[in-house]
Amino acid sequence: MSNGAAKFGQLRLALAQMNPIVGDISLNASAIVEHVAQAHGGGAHVVVFPEMVITGYPVEDLALRPSFRHASKAAISELAKTVKKEGHGELVLVVGYLDEVSGAINRLGQPEGAPQNAVAIIHDGMVKARYVKHHLPNYGVFDEFRNFVPGDSSLVVRIHGIDVGIAICEDIWQEGGPVAELAVRHTGLLLVPNGSPYERNKDDARLALVQRRAKEAGAPLAYVNMTGGQDDLVFDGDTIVVDAQGVVIARAPQFTDALILVDLELAAHTSIPDVVIQDDVLAAFTNTAPVIATRLDDLAEIWQALVVGLRDYVAKNKFSSVLLGLSGGIDSALVAAIAVDALGCENVEAVALPSEYSSSHSLEDAHAFVINTGIHYRIIPIAPMVASYLENLHLVGLAEENLQARVRGTTLMGLSNQEGHLVLATGNKSELAVGYSTLYGDAVGGFAPIKDIYKTDVWALASWRNAQALSRGEVAPIPERSITKEPSAELRPDQKDSDSLPEYELLDQLLLRYVDGDIGSAGLIDEGFDPALVARVISLVDRAEYKRRQYPPGTKVSSRAFGKDRRLPITSRWNENI
Repeated sequence: MSNGAAKFGQLRLALAQMNPIVGDISLNASAIVEHVAQAHGGGAHVVVFPEMVITGYPVEDLALRPSFRHASKAAISELAKTVKKEGHGELVLVVGYLDEVSGAINRLGQPEGAPQNAVAIIHDGMVKARYVKHHLPNYGVFDEFRNFVPGDSSLVVRIHGIDVGIAICEDIWQEGGPVAELAVRHTGLLLVPNGSPYERNKDDARLALVQRRAKEAGAPLAYVNMTGGQDDLVFDGDTIVVDAQGVVIARAPQFTDALILVDLELAAHTSIPDVVIQDDVLAAFTNTAPVIATRLDDLAEIWQALVVGLRDYVAKNKFSSVLLGLSGGIDSALVAAIAVDALGCENVEAVALPSEYSSSHSLEDAHAFVINTGIHYRIIPIAPMVASYLENLHLVGLAEENLQARVRGTTLMGLSNQEGHLVLATGNKSELAVGYSTLYGDAVGGFAPIKDIYKTDVWALASWRNAQALSRGEVAPIPERSITKEPSAELRPDQKDSDSLPEYELLDQLLLRYVDGDIGSAGLIDEGFDPALVARVISLVDRAEYKRRQYPPGTKVSSRAFGKDRRLPITSRWNENI
């Protein structure tokens, strides 16, 4: 570190909040080149991209394939050359990619091929340095111990006299580690590429974390996150820049691609860098106005997550339209409304599948939704098909009820095969938790948009979406009766969900604690829940694990979604109620 009077310099950062596609390395590289050109046009000196942006993220076991790792490394080298050829070689790029430990010998306890989650520092057509992620998350949806080998060295790169430290995502979530080391090294700026999935209220936790780490490092911090859907995950952007005191300087919009420019005045020559790219301190220039995007409220965030999750699942898997059973009830109406916002009404196909037990208002409410939104619609009565089955199988009681659901499921899947639509399952998290669904019936489909949404949130989101439409002078998409009427599967005369389940307001409170919070039987009773109700609900949840394993993927919005977040054995004699 140099002595004498402190020197200051300026840098213009370009933060590229973008939506990569896992495995489409060529397309991702092309998008990076486009963002670099845009950043160059904006006068940027440094362009920061999200974690693993070359390969998309998470790559899961693709990281273990030599061909995939080699393609990632080759793409980084080619990217450096292309950017220089395009006339942008003077920019410094921070680009996430998949690397590997050169010459690593495979051994027990280490991922095969020693893959690494890394960023490349690119300048003048070359990779000048690389940094490897230290802390590998192994909780929730993450399996990075399975897929990566951690790094163990910090990195400081001098860019126009500013000593810039690098960390990757989880590196700043863990106490100590790279940030503590960079603080000791007196970096002037900390850049953090991220692949941080959306969860409800996570934006507040991120901001508090970024502010704390900036104060610890004693330097401004730029946190750059990706956008878009990947399987059951959604990345919400929420790129943040704070100064050394934690004050927000810039914040990108949520759930949308953006390239934001941020001008920083920074202390220069504060550290002993590992790599010097440019030693000169830039002359003062006129600052650009920073962007601090308006934050979405809680329900708006969830809605955007559901819309983006469905949109990208459809597009990235090369479907063009979706199909669902539209019953006139609240769940299918909400799923259809999400689909309209995600894909446009012209790409949503709805089918009413009335049985002899379907009420007149069910068809009326389904038709009202169609009139409100303009989606494609047809009616296929299932009574003749059900009667044919019953004549041959002689099913009664619950088997007869479930048969109706299975005929509906078979009909939807047949139309999907014939016409090429992706079938959407319309079940919610409350039903999925307690097994209130029929395998190969209402559980069929390729994607389940509201599988991580409890029933009480279904009602809240439906009312919110209607209110948004009315505030814009539009027609509310969801018929009011679909929201207010008592839920029913309509598989027998006068059936109501409350015949089989506790009232959803009570059930969801209990499920939120048992499923999301892992609070056991004794803890639930201590919180005031009726012991008999606790025993009943826990038994329903535990017995339904085999059904959940066969349910389609769906967008994660909670901290504990069914799937990778909550992994329990199907076969288990553990009884929480004992």
